[in-house]
Amino acid sequence: MQLRRRQLPLFLSILAALFLFGGSAFAEDWKLTGSGIRVKTVVLVDVNVYQISHFIKGAVEKSKKAVIDADIDKKFEWSMKRDVDHEKVVQTLRDAFAMNGYADKGKIDKFLAAFSRELKENSKISIVYDAAKKTTTVSVGGGGSASVEGVDFMKGVWSIWFGKIDQPKLGDALISKL
Repeated sequence: MQLRRRQLPLFLSILAALFLFGGSAFAEDWKLTGSGIRVKTVVLVDVNVYQISHFIKGAVEKSKKAVIDADIDKKFEWSMKRDVDHEKVVQTLRDAFAMNGYADKGKIDKFLAAFSRELKENSKISIVYDAAKKTTTVSVGGGGSASVEGVDFMKGVWSIWFGKIDQPKLGDALISKL
């Protein structure tokens, strides 16, 4: 009985902590690894297309390849800086998958179906990889959402910004805080 009496204060302290922090004391928060702006040059003028930030839960080496390969929770958050037709976004993403050697048409099509409408200025887009479920989910503000399974697909998506890209400095900016 005395053993239980000694354990009771510890048990109550743990319960109180869980109640006060809602379990967040045990959950890892998202860590910002960097942010940047996607720029498109139109007739010698640079136009801001979207602002993008990258976050992770956990630790990863400071290299683009390591971020692509990391099987940890991670996400991108975009905010559109101008209106862009959904067909242009879809084609640009298709080209980026191809440039990086990812060719699973079924998974790509499922992902791109979320981009069903024109992206308006200030629209929000999130791309989240859940390492436990091995699923990449895209949510497009004012559009749709889609979840695609597979570590291979996650690596294909992360290669768009950290692999072969026409703006390598954007990938650098997205890991600048690692």
